[in-house]
Amino acid sequence: MTGKIDELFSAFPWYTDGERNLVASAWEFMQERKGDTLRRDGEPFLEHPLRVAKILAELNLDAESLACALLHGTMEELGLSEDELTERFGKTVAALVSGTSKVSALKTGKKTLHGAESVRRMFFAMIADLRIILIRLADRLDRMRHLKGYPEETQRSIAQETIDIWAPLANRLGISSIKDELEDLSLKYINREVFDHIKSIVASKKGERAGYLEQAEAEIRKAASSAGIRISVKSRAKHFWSIYQKMKKRNKAADELYDLLAMRVLCDTPNECYAVLGLVHTVWKPLEGRFKDYIAMPKANGYQSLHTTVMCYGGQPLEIQIRTHEMHRVAENGIASHWLYKKGTNRDSVSVDGLSVINSLREASADQYTDEEFLANIRSEILGDSIYVFTPRGDVIELPAGSTAIDFAYAIHTAVGEKIVGAKADGAIIPLSQALKNTQVVEVITHPQAHPTANQYNNVHTAKARQKIRAWLQENEPQSGFEKKEAHDTEKTVAHTGFAHHKGNSPQEDAAERAFDAAVLKIRVGDTTNFLIKFAACCTPSPPDPIIGYVSRGRGIIIHRQGCPNLARIPEIDRRSIPVEWEIPPEEKKRKK
Repeated sequence: MTGKIDELFSAFPWYTDGERNLVASAWEFMQERKGDTLRRDGEPFLEHPLRVAKILAELNLDAESLACALLHGTMEELGLSEDELTERFGKTVAALVSGTSKVSALKTGKKTLHGAESVRRMFFAMIADLRIILIRLADRLDRMRHLKGYPEETQRSIAQETIDIWAPLANRLGISSIKDELEDLSLKYINREVFDHIKSIVASKKGERAGYLEQAEAEIRKAASSAGIRISVKSRAKHFWSIYQKMKKRNKAADELYDLLAMRVLCDTPNECYAVLGLVHTVWKPLEGRFKDYIAMPKANGYQSLHTTVMCYGGQPLEIQIRTHEMHRVAENGIASHWLYKKGTNRDSVSVDGLSVINSLREASADQYTDEEFLANIRSEILGDSIYVFTPRGDVIELPAGSTAIDFAYAIHTAVGEKIVGAKADGAIIPLSQALKNTQVVEVITHPQAHPTANQYNNVHTAKARQKIRAWLQENEPQSGFEKKEAHDTEKTVAHTGFAHHKGNSPQEDAAERAFDAAVLKIRVGDTTNFLIKFAACCTPSPPDPIIGYVSRGRGIIIHRQGCPNLARIPEIDRRSIPVEWEIPPEEKKRKK
């Protein structure tokens, strides 16, 4: 085993000998092929994958993930096949390398349909194995840490992509340790002037802050000790991106903000967390409206903590987070904490089915959104902020921030959304266009004669509600003009005649599509072609691929490749699938001969 791998495992001693051997084998393999290779900036090629492996080890990921970190991106560069990797490193590592390689090839930063499709494919890969995205997050973090040598324009582009997709994704997966650093590094390259200003303000007040926080920590420790509660306390200044967001929200400079300090108190049990909260509110007065209980109501990413802001010494606000040690581990590592190794025991099997982000992705996949819709859905509903509202029976409904009562109704059931005529929040009538607030109790008022309207379409926030309303209007009120609204539909759509209309993304693709338009892409369903048909963007079927049809609700027949992995995730696929085939006109058959 080489020295650098020895150093890696000396810092992370929980891996078994067999797991160390797997990682060492991957390292030796790469040394044989890339040991003397340098990157464009002159850095040894292997330094980057080694640093990525270290980040994953810090997240307590398994040995297969570390091996993939060392191997990722090598399939194309070394001309390796998945079969070769399977033979040498096992099926799991080969699948991870293959999936990671595909995701790394995507250009997610482009604000085009290609960019939307890349994001879509990336998230579908995440559904298949979450470790693929954890590896890519670690890769992105190391890339951001070493972005200094890139041209300024490239720095800004990478940083913008990071703040748009990767930092929110880390947040959605609950990995605050990565999220915070990605946000701060992105700010450094997106707005260097603001970054330097915040840095100077924080640095100038470091001495003043240290004394202030030491006094506050001593006060809390004293109160907890008197109550017989064992705690650990850590204080810090909020990270730069958080300060920047406060500056924008309040339209103030960094030196005009006072609530830039935060304290974290760790306890042994949830009951002790609530007891410490009571002690804190005894020592200092809490600020009204600044208390949040994420223990009783965890965030969608599994985050649990008590948050309160108190008026501390000199009238300065101090934010305090109170959680257990276990909650803190989950807060720092998020979903990656499920891979934590415990010496002498078998690690628990990892199940991501309970994760809201995974369930949302599966639902988005099954609903067959267009690329544009899917990207909007990802940004607002999966990567964006969430609120939690209650039904009158006490059920919790998670919605993206900005959602209305109509979104709430569709989240309960499509039939409820289609019949909504009014709504109450906390017992008071509210406009259907009004954004709901966190923790409200929402009651939907329905009428059997009601139906979706164009006005409702303009007042919803979620992709699901938009899709359901549009589908209803297209089917029942074709005069509503919604065909015009969908003129920029990014899916490859077959009109009622059965002929395809494609939108090419490059001159080469356009030429290819023109050659096949109305010639090969006529699909026969049974004995007719007179159906509304759409091609699934997840697998982009084209002749002569074997295909299968899925009868969607309100959107016609969706065409998939027969081997498309997303078919298995579609509800009731066995009952709602139908045989379909390409129909090649006689003249096209002659031309091909």
